[in-house]
Amino acid sequence: MNNKIAFFSTQPYDKAFFNKYNVDFGFELDFFETQLNPQTVILIENADIVCVFVNDIVNEAVIKQLAEKKVKIIALRCAGFNNVDLEAAKKYSLKVCRVPAYSPQAVAEHAIAMILTLNRKTHKAYNRVREQNFSLNGLLGFDLFGKTIGIIGTGNIGKAFAKIALGFGCKVLAYDIVRNDEMIKDGVAFVSLDEIFKSSDIISLHCPLNDQTKHVINKKSIELMKDSVMIINTSRGGLIETASVIEGLKEGKIGYLGIDVYEQEEKLFFRDLSADIIQDDAIQRLMSFPNVLVTAHQAFFTNEALTQIALVTFHNIQSLLTQNNIENQAALLA
Repeated sequence: MNNKIAFFSTQPYDKAFFNKYNVDFGFELDFFETQLNPQTVILIENADIVCVFVNDIVNEAVIKQLAEKKVKIIALRCAGFNNVDLEAAKKYSLKVCRVPAYSPQAVAEHAIAMILTLNRKTHKAYNRVREQNFSLNGLLGFDLFGKTIGIIGTGNIGKAFAKIALGFGCKVLAYDIVRNDEMIKDGVAFVSLDEIFKSSDIISLHCPLNDQTKHVINKKSIELMKDSVMIINTSRGGLIETASVIEGLKEGKIGYLGIDVYEQEEKLFFRDLSADIIQDDAIQRLMSFPNVLVTAHQAFFTNEALTQIALVTFHNIQSLLTQNNIENQAALLA
C-alpha cells in the first residue's frame, strides 16, 4: 500500500486543516474540488485511499471503479454515511471508516442558534438597524423558558442539544430507539414519536438518515403537531419531506423552520451560486418564506470540529494501513 490520499469535495478550509495536521502523519495528499461520482473517479491516480464528504456519491458504480483502481480504503470525514453503499464496499473488499464524533457541541450549538435567530429575529433586526430603522414592529419573539422542546435522536449531538435546552429552562422530551439513562437523570423525558409531535413547541432533529427515519417529518406527522410549531433540522435533509413542509408553512401550521441541511443539497451547498439561476424550485420557495432560516450545512463548521475531523480521519487511515482495524469500532463501517 502507498500513503496517497485523494480528497474529493474539498474546500480551502479542508486543505488548511488536513495539511496542518498531516505534518505528524506524512501522507501524500491530493485535493480535488469536484464531487466524487462515476465521472470523476478517473481523477484518482495511484491512491490507495479516497477521502469523501457528505454529498459525494459512493454507490456501487463508483466503488467498482475504485476497486479497479486498487483503492483499498474509503475514509469519510463526517459522521453520516447514507451516501455510501456499504454492501458494495464489502463486495469489492474496500474498508470504510468515518468520524463518528468530532464536536457534538458544534452542531448542537448551531441548532440553538437557529432557534434563537428564528424566534428573536436577530437577522432581521441586524439588517433593519443598519438601515437606521430602529422600530421593533415585526420582531416579537417568545420566551424559551418553560417551552417544550422535542428531540428526535439522542446520540452525541442530541444529548449535547438536550443539555443546552435544559439550561434554558425548557421541558425536554426525547425519542430514540434506545433510552439514555444519563439524560433521564438530567430531567429529559423519553416519550413516543407521536408524543413528540403532539406536545412540542419546538422539534429538533438529531437522528441519522435511514429507511426508518426518511421523511420522519411528513404530511401525517405535521398534522399531529401544535399550531405554529418550530422545526429545526441540522442532521440530514432527507429527514424532511420538503413538499409537506412547504404546505405546512403556507397553511400556517409550521410557524418557523430552520434547516442547515436539504434533501437536494448536493447540487447547491458548498458552492457560490450567487451569479447563477437556481433551478431548484423547492429551495427557492422555502427561502421566500419570512419565517424560514436556511444555512448551508454550516453546523459542523467550527475550529474544534475541523481539528477533530482531520485528526480522527488520519488516525483511522493509519490504523487501517498498519493494523487493518480501528480501535474505535464505531468508526469502522465495512
